[in-house]
Amino acid sequence: MSYFDAASGAPLHSVARQALLASLDEGWADPARLYREGRRARMLLDAAREAAAEAVGCRPDELSFTTSGTQAVHAGIAGVLAGRRRVGRHLIVSAVEHSSVLHSVEIQEREGGSVTRVTVDRSGAVDPAAYAEARRPDTALACLQSANHEVGTVQPVAEVAALCREAGVPLLVDAAQSLGWGPVEGDWSVLAASAHKWGGPAGVGLLVVRKGVRFAPQGPVDEREFGRVPGFVNLPGIVAAAASLRAVRAEADREAARLRELTERIRARVPELVPDVEVVGDPERRLPGIVTFSCLYVDGEALLHELDRAGFSVSSGSSCTSSTLTPSHVLRAMGVLSEGNVRVSLPLGAAEEDVERFLDVLPGAVAAVREKLGAPAPRTAVEEDALVVDALGKRCPIPVIELAKVIGDVPVGGLVRVLSDDEAARLDIPAWCEMRGQEYLGEEPADRGTAYLVRRVS
Repeated sequence: MSYFDAASGAPLHSVARQALLASLDEGWADPARLYREGRRARMLLDAAREAAAEAVGCRPDELSFTTSGTQAVHAGIAGVLAGRRRVGRHLIVSAVEHSSVLHSVEIQEREGGSVTRVTVDRSGAVDPAAYAEARRPDTALACLQSANHEVGTVQPVAEVAALCREAGVPLLVDAAQSLGWGPVEGDWSVLAASAHKWGGPAGVGLLVVRKGVRFAPQGPVDEREFGRVPGFVNLPGIVAAAASLRAVRAEADREAARLRELTERIRARVPELVPDVEVVGDPERRLPGIVTFSCLYVDGEALLHELDRAGFSVSSGSSCTSSTLTPSHVLRAMGVLSEGNVRVSLPLGAAEEDVERFLDVLPGAVAAVREKLGAPAPRTAVEEDALVVDALGKRCPIPVIELAKVIGDVPVGGLVRVLSDDEAARLDIPAWCEMRGQEYLGEEPADRGTAYLVRRVS
């Protein structure tokens, strides 16, 4: 089995395993106690904190260990908003942030705060100027991921941080996907990360709060972790997380070059091997091991199952998985195709022969799924000057398949009106038009669902 989902969780690094096992024997006592076992545990905790701080590029007393990257994000956002309550309750985030950030945003809005969501371009990147334009006198915090978890696009953190610093607004960076590859550049204020993304054990996160940032921890105050995170620390996990971070950084340059070559191979060859594919994300400013593409006329969940049977573990941000039936917020914000979406994220040490085998297997897997879907004969009617496709009650990619089948039945300049009640069609029909050179004219209200209007150009 080839594991190609390291962006969700990287396999445990061998150094992490060794450190975890060793610290289970040495690091079980309370590091706050003064007796021998406690002092030994404290030495391990201090050493881990110093190693992690060196990797981040911060002072050890600015770094606290949390139980996850999600907890670090939630605690970081809540703490800064509370500390800067006198400034205001306005928050700036990008439209492609991780769900942990967006869940905090929802709480902020429910409690009466306001949020500006900065849009991204088709590659998934923000324009730093948009953060400057979104600033208000009551802006308490801005948030920006260092790199996107679904498509791998690296964000201009340093530029955004400089603009925020100039305005006196702290910037929180979600560095979960990138920290294993190197420190986050720029004058950011708060940082969150998660050990399981770089080969450390699950259940350990990092929260860094720079000196001078107004921060008020929420909930009962605890004397541990500088008062920012309550509870007894998971010392064996922390030691393993710090050890693995140091280990992956030592091999990062060499491994990044190798994985980048492999993902570039996938980016170049998938469109050659599989028809009707869109490779998404920035082609240059991207993480080394992630490549994402979407296939027209393919159900994402079905394709993942097909690849799993062939021995490949990949993930999807597809709109068509039965568990969500809604488009990925990242792909929606980018305005790219969401159906049949596949994210390949290679772990450290991924073998070249496994990538080649994936490229051999993929065309057959896509073809099999397309054949199994067997798009039903579309129900069409002529309504005034437009051909109407009734795709009500059908999940994507079926509405797009039916649109593709009838577009040739109208003359150049003619219109097709697609009726759909699947939310994914709002993203996938315009994306299909972009890919196939047809003109998307927008949507109209309908008795049921929504009508999407397409003009045949060629």
